[in-house]
Amino acid sequence: MHDNNTTQTHEIIEQLDINFFPQIQTLLNELYKSQYESFWSQLIFNIPLANILTAFFSLCFFLMLRKLFATLTIKVLQPLAQRTKTYYDDRILSALKGPISFIFVTIGVRLFFALLFLETPFINKLIDSMIIFNIFWALYALIHALRGAIYHFTEQFNPELSHEVGNFLLNIIRGILIAIGLGTVLQTWGINVTGLVAGLGIGGLAFALAAKDTAANLFGSIALLLDKSIRIGEWIKIDNVEGTVEDIGMRTTKIRSFQKSLITLPNQMIANSPIENFSRRGIRRIKMTIGLTYDAKSEQIEKIILDIKTMLRNHEGIAQNETMLVNFTTFDDSSLGILIYTFSKTSNWEKYLSIQEDINLKIMKIIEENNATFAFPSQSLYIENLPKSI
Repeated sequence: MHDNNTTQTHEIIEQLDINFFPQIQTLLNELYKSQYESFWSQLIFNIPLANILTAFFSLCFFLMLRKLFATLTIKVLQPLAQRTKTYYDDRILSALKGPISFIFVTIGVRLFFALLFLETPFINKLIDSMIIFNIFWALYALIHALRGAIYHFTEQFNPELSHEVGNFLLNIIRGILIAIGLGTVLQTWGINVTGLVAGLGIGGLAFALAAKDTAANLFGSIALLLDKSIRIGEWIKIDNVEGTVEDIGMRTTKIRSFQKSLITLPNQMIANSPIENFSRRGIRRIKMTIGLTYDAKSEQIEKIILDIKTMLRNHEGIAQNETMLVNFTTFDDSSLGILIYTFSKTSNWEKYLSIQEDINLKIMKIIEENNATFAFPSQSLYIENLPKSI
């Protein structure tokens, strides 16, 4: 019985051959002829033990060292990229690190199935799909690496919206690339993409009804770009949403609130809503009413108003061509109100706060120099007649 098994094992080993890295199988065949032949040539599911162990070792080897392989490959190509004046080749190498790493994963999977003699049509289609996926992944990474060139291209037509239009074109190119890649993979598995698209045309009406919101958002994004109503980095307010624009996509716009939460709004809603764009005002209003106590004399108030006007007219942070008002306006319950109305030269919040702080401090000094005091909510009680003591 043992002789029959040995004979069967020898017959299988003599027929062993793989189309991928045949040198590995040649080395394994030498192992089967060694003094440990009885151990290495044990059959498990009609596959010698040495082939099974080598298959798993090869797969683990390529999976564990794929990042190292990718890094070494890039380091070999990097000196060539450094010789050029453009920085795009450096970005391309950095972007291709993932696809290069996946190449070694594909090699490990291919070798794994080859050593196990599982080169079936299904396995071949799986390997082909991995190769196609890697090719389109590399193309996708290249598009991302070359986005600067696309921004430069769109800048020739509209410098103000080069970033927004560039992002719009990038999204379209990526969408087309994903669609082609998916169609290629489906074609590899024997699915007729042309027939599939034609079949989808039968349900085109239902699809159009289901995608009407998506289409509306797409046209909304086009309207936003053409109207130039918002740009990335601007501070805007739409209904109750206020923050900085982070991205204008094909379907939605992302706004970062001042609480640092990310708010996503459909472009259709933005295009049909009032937009308050704070970044485009250039200047920012400073409005306040200061209250003085009722013991202030009219001469003091006149001098205070004159000093505040002089200070504002000489302040480098105040827009001198805009409205500037300093007037004694109200007799309040517990104070004499002086209205101060002017504009800072900047709309930047941080600079605006610095200007307002400096103005407030200067107003306090003016009040102190004129021997006046700020009022605070208070009541005075007057008693005309004191009750007689009992």
